[in-house]
Amino acid sequence: MKQKLYLLSLLFLSSRISMAQSPDAIAGEYHLQGVMETASAILLKPDSTFELYFSYGAMDRQGHGKWQYQNGKILLNSRPRPERDFALVASKPAPDEFTTVKIVDSNQQILPFFETLIRTTGGEKYGKMNQEGAFQIPKTKTTGIDLFFTLAPERYTSFPVDSDDNYFEFRIEPWIIEIFVENIALKPAKNGLTGEHPLLKGDAFSYEKMK
Repeated sequence: MKQKLYLLSLLFLSSRISMAQSPDAIAGEYHLQGVMETASAILLKPDSTFELYFSYGAMDRQGHGKWQYQNGKILLNSRPRPERDFALVASKPAPDEFTTVKIVDSNQQILPFFETLIRTTGGEKYGKMNQEGAFQIPKTKTTGIDLFFTLAPERYTSFPVDSDDNYFEFRIEPWIIEIFVENIALKPAKNGLTGEHPLLKGDAFSYEKMK
């Protein structure tokens, strides 16, 4: 009799744990805690999709994907990140004495927030784009161009160059501020979640579940 009661209690406990870890129970809105000047939240939906929000300074960023509960952890995965955040739209010889790297976009206010590293046969030249989205150095043989977005510092793209061109024009891809995640791990805690953040270093962040 005691053995039967023990087995029944185990089954009941297992059922309670299973219910607590069901998508409906885990689903909710979780806000990042304890990070100065940063606002961030994760919305876990019952259909196993999620949305991410991150705000720091003047930049608001979002992401989305699917989550699953596996081996005691919640894993977040978005669609694969595209290979490049910029596209080369023009490469040509220009009739001047400069090598020019330019970014074009309909929102000209964002252009000064980009930087470039021009690789040449004589070394590397680094600089920030001006109000027109351009950076120039004295004309030289270019072997590669790296582009950076200062408001999303983890985003950069490298372009090899195999020509004598001295004018290079790029456009910004629409997903440049989208947050991409791969196996970001979070653990259910008493009042929310603990674990990683897709844009911050460390694995001990705390997220409080909103009532």
